[in-house]
Amino acid sequence: MPQTTPYSSKFNPSTYSSNHSHRQPVEENYGGLHYRDNKLVSGSLEALIQLLVPTVDYYPDRSYIFTFLLTSRLFLHPFELMSRVCYLCVDHHRVGDPQTDKVILYHQITTLLTEMVLLIQRLLRKLTTLGQYEESLATSSATAAAMDRPLALKSKQQLVRRDECVLNLCDDPFVFAQQLTHIEMERLSYIGPEEFVRAFAKKRPSDNHKSFFSKRKASNLEAYVEWFNRLSYLIATEICMPVKKKHRARVLEFFIDVAQECFNIGNFNSLMAIITGMNMNPVSRLKKTWNKVNTDKFDILVHQMDPSSNFYSYRTALRGATQRSSTAHTSQEMIVIPFFSLLIKDIYFLNEGCVNRLPNGHINFEKFWELAKQVSEFLSWRQVICPFERDRKTLQYLISAPVFGEDELQLASYESEGPENNMERDTRRSLRSSLSRM
Repeated sequence: MPQTTPYSSKFNPSTYSSNHSHRQPVEENYGGLHYRDNKLVSGSLEALIQLLVPTVDYYPDRSYIFTFLLTSRLFLHPFELMSRVCYLCVDHHRVGDPQTDKVILYHQITTLLTEMVLLIQRLLRKLTTLGQYEESLATSSATAAAMDRPLALKSKQQLVRRDECVLNLCDDPFVFAQQLTHIEMERLSYIGPEEFVRAFAKKRPSDNHKSFFSKRKASNLEAYVEWFNRLSYLIATEICMPVKKKHRARVLEFFIDVAQECFNIGNFNSLMAIITGMNMNPVSRLKKTWNKVNTDKFDILVHQMDPSSNFYSYRTALRGATQRSSTAHTSQEMIVIPFFSLLIKDIYFLNEGCVNRLPNGHINFEKFWELAKQVSEFLSWRQVICPFERDRKTLQYLISAPVFGEDELQLASYESEGPENNMERDTRRSLRSSLSRM
């Protein structure tokens, strides 16, 4: 039976953040486990499972349990994992040291197995809730698809005058940002840690042409990314919609203020969606409209989300929001909503860039610890309850208001501020012709 490290800490998560850059790391091996500076970095499957087995003087760290349960499905079924732990518990009980306090050991084993059973029960309840949520997503997606079919040019005037026009509906940027935060946090709450593992699990070679979001395995991840895209197009639609320049400028100013409020709240996903919508060509080309707007605030926000240096400015702001959340005195200060597509990208490349097994056959536990650390941080963010009051009409507008597609946006932009060259005039003529036939 593989033995665990003789260190009293057994598995010490705090050592993963230690800085040993000024000296050579200490490499040690104990019964199928490899440590670097008292930090577990790899081990055989059996040796790692052994770390789940409690003894009289050792109980597995909860972060280790979470890390292994989160990633073990890449190597064996969770129920097989439980059966192996049970076997090792019984085996240890039978052949253990005669001096072992059997009552304490029995309590440790019972506690561990109870925790694992409770995790499975919670998972089953979560899956039931997720099923209901995914059904509602499918219904809303079908409704949105029907509403978002191409809109002819003649509908532009009608949509401008609709009661659901954003400034008629809500002219307070802070309230609008609060409603965006409600939607973000609700959708985040349905994304479980298992979806990250399923989304990035290795597929068969024949599946390489497919998206790394496998069907029916990461639908909530997909739905959340789709929400980001919808919000971006909604912003662009509202800006391109008004016929008068001064009205477009008002909408631009409003969404800049909304973006600022999102940044202040810690809602980076909505912030990036708004910036993306305002940077779309149909919006960015409206030079006469932009000239009527003070863009100083917008320029600062764009800098905060600048992708250069691997989103250095954003990552700095995110760390600040995370620190604020960890010492928060109010529920509003606890809010952290990351730019989700970048979070997914980070986890994806961490998974793709590091092997699951090392050349010696050991499981690369250091990789899985880093994966679990990122997912754990995300889980702490999604558990926060949104403290803001709901505005039912604004929420309904954000979820179901019709939006223009790319062609409709481009044509609306040309109708707002005419083409500047022959190529743009030809494009407008082509768009008018194609959209009028729909």
